[in-house]
Amino acid sequence: MRSEGERALGGLLQAVHMTAMEDLAPAIARHALLTGFTQVTVYGTDLQQQFLVPLPGQREPGGEPLEVIRIDGTMPGRAFRMVELVHARGEPAGDGRVRLWLPLLDGTERVGVLGLNVADDDELAEARAKDLASLAALLVLSKRPHSDSYARLTRARPLALSAEVLWNLLPPGTFANDDVVVSAALEPAYEMGGDAFDYALDGDTLHLSIFDAMGHDLSAGLTATIAMGACRNNRRQGRPLDETGEEIDAAIRSQFTGRFATGILAGLDLRTGALAWVNRGHHPPLVLREGRLVTTLASEPDPPMGFGLRVDTGIVRYQLQPGDRLLFYTDGVIEAQSPDGELFGLERFIEFVLRREADGVSAPETLRRLIQAILEHQRGRLQDDATVLTVEWQTRRRFQLLL
Repeated sequence: MRSEGERALGGLLQAVHMTAMEDLAPAIARHALLTGFTQVTVYGTDLQQQFLVPLPGQREPGGEPLEVIRIDGTMPGRAFRMVELVHARGEPAGDGRVRLWLPLLDGTERVGVLGLNVADDDELAEARAKDLASLAALLVLSKRPHSDSYARLTRARPLALSAEVLWNLLPPGTFANDDVVVSAALEPAYEMGGDAFDYALDGDTLHLSIFDAMGHDLSAGLTATIAMGACRNNRRQGRPLDETGEEIDAAIRSQFTGRFATGILAGLDLRTGALAWVNRGHHPPLVLREGRLVTTLASEPDPPMGFGLRVDTGIVRYQLQPGDRLLFYTDGVIEAQSPDGELFGLERFIEFVLRREADGVSAPETLRRLIQAILEHQRGRLQDDATVLTVEWQTRRRFQLLL
């Protein structure tokens, strides 16, 4: 005979096949009752990861709509920030029970949080809550791609057209396996124009790329889109990095006159740590090791893509050591300028990342805080896109999964 937890999870799986996003959170709450959980609430996150936003169809016990919750400075936000189960003992549960908050995870991507009340805060209850959170995350992800209501609730304001195009092309902001942790962040979320990042696994090779197209308008977004599409198309045909860069160059020239994109195209052998890359007019990647910057991967950069100019340097190589972290970034990070003219700067950027690492903060949370710091430096509005892509190879730190 199946346990209560098995019946709840199995019944939920069966019920949601024909359930829309608008009905998903109430369905999760109904089936959670079979396990003894009450006042179950499901939250996603806004594009800038500043707020937790309730999924549709949920209300407070008194009938009022659920409120948006700040990620910083709250119990639910702590579950999201630290990727851990939070016992909100000081938070009134409303029915004499203990309130738990759990992160919703897709692998290592933070989707949102789940809140619920338990009568007995013991190991069995926590294990069942974690199972429910895992399933809830997968269900949200399965409904998210074709739900305009979900897209709308994650937006504090309308997206610019270029941002609408690019957000649908970018991979998740976080990925991890036993060998590598990849994290990325991009701002401004609502008006981004020419920045983009990409990564993908191909056996033991991790492909990486970051692009910065000229301008901050729809044409810049389309230039970045062409660069990403050409990159994916050519690497999936097995072309080497230098040839892929040339094909991106040709693709941009075929569609635009006078438009260009800088970028880094890289491949990391996850078995050996051998890194290969080409630099097409971009800022060089950085290597952090044991709490300090050990090298800047400087080389004579080849011309940006889109001009059809001769390439001389081509593929460059470097040997990583276990635990190394790579930093790729666009100029909007270090050139972010305060109202009184002070640049955020490369030194401040590196120091910020190193301090969060020393504090034990995960890579995704470090980048979330970094973007907030850059926004604060510019009083909430960037003059240029700011993108960061980090790669930790065989790090001794472990992304704390809620298992």
